[in-house]
Amino acid sequence: MKFQQFSERFLEVSLDIALALLCLSFFLTVIRIWRGPTLPDRVLGLDVLTGSAIGFIAVIGIDTGFTLYVDVAIALGLVSFLATISFARFILARGDTERSPVAAVTDADADRAVLGDGAAS
Repeated sequence: MKFQQFSERFLEVSLDIALALLCLSFFLTVIRIWRGPTLPDRVLGLDVLTGSAIGFIAVIGIDTGFTLYVDVAIALGLVSFLATISFARFILARGDTERSPVAAVTDADADRAVLGDGAAS
């Protein structure tokens, strides 16, 4: 086996492994975003998700040889940066980062809400 054949085969195997690992990270990040538990955790998960997407684009760009994918990855990185800054400002303005925005209402909270509505009528 010549060096060129070895290097081509090594590149193909490396790209396959990279895509598999990026798929795994993408899947685990989606689970982290879905489970929460707080809004900052979800924002951080979205940031990691876009990082994984940039990795996908970069690996596909290396595999196909098209340099246009680099421009797409850069644009996605810029949009991701702006979205992260916007979410951070939203979380700072909101202030309450300990509770999940989709937290289940407890029975005591539900009773207070019902009694509060009934007393106001």
